[in-house]
Amino acid sequence: MTGTLERLTQTYLDHLGVERGVSPHTLSAYRRDLRRYVGWLAAQGVLDPAEATPAMVQDFAMTLAEGVRAPDGAWVRAPLASSSVARAVVAVRNLHRFAVTEGVAGSDPGQTVHPPKPPLRLPKALTVAQVQDLLAVPAIDTELGLRDAALLELLYGAGLRISEVVTLDVDDVTRLLGSGEDPAPGLRVLGKGRKERVVPVGSYARAALEAYLVRSRPQLAPRGSGTPALFLNARGGRLSRQSAWTILQTTAQRAGIETSVSPHTLRHSFATHLLDGGADVRVVQELLGHASVTSTQIYTLVTVEHLREVYLTSHPRAY
Repeated sequence: MTGTLERLTQTYLDHLGVERGVSPHTLSAYRRDLRRYVGWLAAQGVLDPAEATPAMVQDFAMTLAEGVRAPDGAWVRAPLASSSVARAVVAVRNLHRFAVTEGVAGSDPGQTVHPPKPPLRLPKALTVAQVQDLLAVPAIDTELGLRDAALLELLYGAGLRISEVVTLDVDDVTRLLGSGEDPAPGLRVLGKGRKERVVPVGSYARAALEAYLVRSRPQLAPRGSGTPALFLNARGGRLSRQSAWTILQTTAQRAGIETSVSPHTLRHSFATHLLDGGADVRVVQELLGHASVTSTQIYTLVTVEHLREVYLTSHPRAY
């Protein structure tokens, strides 16, 4: 690096390290990104930050995203991941903002250049057969097996978040199961932002909950201090998120599921299987407790991809 840009970059990095106190890891990443940027500008004949333009910043970002090839087609520099490009763009924008603050430049060419959006990651969903294998694992002739069966049936059958399940109390499901009064139409759940919603619970999950409450929880509860929690651990206390996660992972391994399975995997599967069955995306939005349908629409991409796979493997003219 040479000239004014080199001095500016070093001053900015010193500012980050000394005055802002950023971590060594972040500082190293910024140094690498900015060296690359200053070198790229120098190749364009630009040595003064005041000469940089928004188009140059945008072109730099595109170069990072697309990579650089030699005339023979070999990579001189392979494309960077979108997350790495985004970090570099942020570093460049901050550098130019610093230049304006320091009076080195009169305008900020990076102000209108935005980091690239990360690629849309489709949620991983289990197949219906995999879910059935998973739910068949817990041994319902044991106290903990009955608990695990109820936990997993509720996670998948109602599409709940793990935090929503482990915070349930016994009273939350009493009316749902119709103990001495008319059953409630659904389970009241307190979701993100303390937003309450009512979710229907299917017959399999209801049956599993009834079996757990009658045959398992009364045996576990005396070991603890009288918590109202619905799901209890072996010591009679409220089941934690970490323990629920471990139960699911252990069960998935025993079911022979080789892909990574988390509590959110069952929530993804719940939504995907509903849409595969013809449910409206706005209904699924309400069931999941999403504030915006945008959060739910990602699941429609999963079903479209599923349709494509079925077409490619089934239609004689697909290839």
